[in-house]
Amino acid sequence: MNLHAAILALSTTLLLLLLLPALYRLHTILSPTRPKPRLVPGENAHILIVLGSGGHTAEMLSMLSRAELDWKNKLSRRTWVVGEGDGISAERAGGFEREVIGGGEADEEGEGRWSVQTVPRARKIHQRVWTAPWSCVRCAWVCWGVLLPSEEEERESADFPDIILVNGPATATILVFVSVLMRFLDAGGCHSRGKMRTVYVESWARVKRVSLSGRLLGWVVDRFLVQWESLEGRVGGGRGEFVGVLV
Repeated sequence: MNLHAAILALSTTLLLLLLLPALYRLHTILSPTRPKPRLVPGENAHILIVLGSGGHTAEMLSMLSRAELDWKNKLSRRTWVVGEGDGISAERAGGFEREVIGGGEADEEGEGRWSVQTVPRARKIHQRVWTAPWSCVRCAWVCWGVLLPSEEEERESADFPDIILVNGPATATILVFVSVLMRFLDAGGCHSRGKMRTVYVESWARVKRVSLSGRLLGWVVDRFLVQWESLEGRVGGGRGEFVGVLV
């Protein structure tokens, strides 16, 4: 064996030694057989909800208003994520807190009960395609900061979200991929403690074909819910749970 062949063999061996543990780690996080998260994982849970503006926000709030959830006791901490410039969704999140959760009295934002976090849009309407990678990276960077508890939040006993609930906007797709990266790295022990389990709800408007966001996240999220029986099992290697109309 000449020197060139020996170096190539050594490099291939080293690459495999590095790659195989990473693939196994990724499999443990994304395996289809992994336990499904419950929407209400326990007492005093932290839920993060992404509002995607327009129809995405309307569907998400309609779904949440119909859900029989113990917001005060079991979901005592809520984080709402909205895209940059989407003041309407931020206002609607506040209205939901006051009218649905607060029972007419507003919980105080920023005191450990609920907050609205703004992140850059992954891609703006009519944005040039070649500029999208930069905006996606910028969005991912800010999403990392939103998911990772700050020192001040840790002093208030805040933690990673237990459940991340999304229904399709591009910003939500980036945030979910960031959460998977954090679980892969077990940042702050988030994966070993069962944090940041993801639930994707496909839009009611999707009857025959899953959306682009759905196709991207089909293999990644912990649960993928569809609202039409025609979409059952149509994503992520047979995933896609038909649960009826949620909105």
